[in-house]
Amino acid sequence: MDAITRLEHLLAQGQDNALLRFGLGQAYFKADQAQQAFEHLRQAVTHNPDYSAAWQLLGQALTALQQPEQALQAYESGIAAAQRRGDVQAGKVMQVLSKRLRKTDFGQ
Repeated sequence: MDAITRLEHLLAQGQDNALLRFGLGQAYFKADQAQQAFEHLRQAVTHNPDYSAAWQLLGQALTALQQPEQALQAYESGIAAAQRRGDVQAGKVMQVLSKRLRKTDFGQ
């Protein structure tokens, strides 16, 4: 049983929380299934708006889905979450990703 199947099974059993949704989002993103990743990551940040890693991966999924404005919004929310939590490194990473996206034709 692969990671996605195991995690989907847990979700089907009613174990719905930010960590599980992040795990599913991450697994789907690694499997190049950005739409499914987006759906789970959106739920992760709904469960926990201060989950900076989920915001970061949500921004990356939205970038993969060619939704740059929404990706930038996710990064901004993630940077704010990182600042609230004192997660300096995550905030810096999202600032870099945001800056790179803004520099592309894609982000304009």
